[in-house]
Amino acid sequence: MLNPMEMAKDIVVNGVIPDDERVWVPQAENVWFRPLCLSTRQGYWVNLLRVRKSGILSRHRHPAPVHGYVIEGKWHYLEHDWMATAGSYVFEPPGETHTLTVPADVPQMITLFHITGAMIYVDEAGKVTAYEDVFAKIEMCRKHYIACGLGAEFVDQFIR
Repeated sequence: MLNPMEMAKDIVVNGVIPDDERVWVPQAENVWFRPLCLSTRQGYWVNLLRVRKSGILSRHRHPAPVHGYVIEGKWHYLEHDWMATAGSYVFEPPGETHTLTVPADVPQMITLFHITGAMIYVDEAGKVTAYEDVFAKIEMCRKHYIACGLGAEFVDQFIR
């Protein structure tokens, strides 16, 4: 059976946690993401989030579901009484505002996230302060990969 002409190419990422530190894209101080799939056709992205600091990371919400799998460390949302630890799966329903926090005893947290739509950052009153979508993520990657010497086209391998 032939595949449809319009079908997107598959992606295989070997070394998901890369040896080359340049693959990690800076998000904030001591916070990086590693792109795995950036879908401009369906408006989602899959990435690893790596955090090497404790405390509040961000308060945000999403217009669509988010799925996460904790690879290393642990984290929680201030609005809930659970702790996501290594090996945990997390489902975030659309519309919920939550505050991602990493405990003080965690030297490094790595979580795989599948995010559809956007990250909508909000302040304590719920007022929107910033947002990111798949196109913003691609632009962040391009700028970083140019600056670190991997080249703008390095991100193209993840775009579908």
